[in-house]
Amino acid sequence: MPASRRKSKFMRRSRVVLGSRYLWRTRLVFWVGALATGVISVGFAELADLAQKAFFGLTSTGEWTFLLPIVLTPLGFMLSAYLAISLFPNSQGSGIPQAIAARHVMESERSRLLSLRIAFGKIMLTVLGLFSGASIGREGPTVQVGASIMLTAARLGDMPQARGLILAGSAAGIAAAFNTPLAGIVFAIEEMSRAYESRANGVVLTAVILSGLAALGLSGSYSYFGIATAALTQLRDWGLVLLCGIGGGALGAGFSGFALHFGQRIRRWAHAEPLKRMVALAGLCGLAVAAIGIASGGTTFGTGYEQARHAVEGNPVPLLFFAQKLAASFLSMLSAIPGGIFAPSLAVGAGLGSTIGSLLGSSIALAAILGMAGYFAGVVQAPMTAFVIILEMTGAHQAVIPIMAVSMLGYVTSRLLSRDPLYHGLSRVFIAAAIRARRAAEKPTEQTSQGKGSA
Repeated sequence: MPASRRKSKFMRRSRVVLGSRYLWRTRLVFWVGALATGVISVGFAELADLAQKAFFGLTSTGEWTFLLPIVLTPLGFMLSAYLAISLFPNSQGSGIPQAIAARHVMESERSRLLSLRIAFGKIMLTVLGLFSGASIGREGPTVQVGASIMLTAARLGDMPQARGLILAGSAAGIAAAFNTPLAGIVFAIEEMSRAYESRANGVVLTAVILSGLAALGLSGSYSYFGIATAALTQLRDWGLVLLCGIGGGALGAGFSGFALHFGQRIRRWAHAEPLKRMVALAGLCGLAVAAIGIASGGTTFGTGYEQARHAVEGNPVPLLFFAQKLAASFLSMLSAIPGGIFAPSLAVGAGLGSTIGSLLGSSIALAAILGMAGYFAGVVQAPMTAFVIILEMTGAHQAVIPIMAVSMLGYVTSRLLSRDPLYHGLSRVFIAAAIRARRAAEKPTEQTSQGKGSA
């Protein structure tokens, strides 16, 4: 064989070897990122549980300690708002809108919405909010944390599919937070992208599997609300389907519609002095959340997981719990402190279902599950996600058709009353902010070039 041909063959083999090394390096970085998402999600869950237990321990051990939230909750809200604005900008709220927005802005602008710094702040400030008694959850923030980790992995591994990896990190976050792998995948398709992306399906599936394995290894196999045995046993149970679907959808539409409306008005009001005014608003919201919590006997503080599980197990909760929890969750969201609405929404839905079931004399467990599906579908306007996540969290396989029907009824009702989905409506705020920042950065360049031209 001529020397030139041998050299050419050697170069081709070298390129294959180098290519495979690059491929394996990117795979390794991706796998480490997905596993890290699962591990951090479990650690986040443990910290959140400890913070919530600490709050309830402080406020339930003495004769007058039930009044402690009047001081602790507003101060905690104000501190969280101050740190979010000054040290961790774009960590406010759920985190899901930031992850959605990051998929629609330029590559250079994504680090303002998703980064390890923001992920750290998100975790710490959500924990602070739960320690203060805020009606928030950790599941939405886990989406932003997971997306931040995977975007960082994309940069370290020099991976080109940044948008797909943000989707994968979001799905992995939901899957690890709730221990619901199917819901993570459906959430990524239906809520995060609002479309099926065939190029990203393998990436999403792999990320969910790896993060799920990490979470499974640390926490073991469990169902979020245990295993429910609820099923439709009589004709009047179909009344639950209609009432929970339509009522939950209407209530969810009201929550999301008012959240978008008042959120816009608050941003305009706070524009002149954002730090001062938002910290003051957070304090007022915290005071109102504390008053509602004391009036409800402490049931509206925190995620509401215990009350929701109580209802799913067939035990009724107070008739007005859903309204009180809804108000506390709405105020916590308006305060703009870091924290999600997933878990509080499930608690509101379970409380609504429990109230309907008590009034109709039907199964409380079935009513709570259907209430969760209807209200959650109404808030996020994602019926498939609502159906799959409720089914995986409760294991209520005997009520598959009713859960599907309620999810669709909740979605249709919410869509008729509020055309704008909550998370996507909020994501446009971050997209608009990125566009304004880009234009502001371009103006000095244009002015400089014009000055040189005139000279």
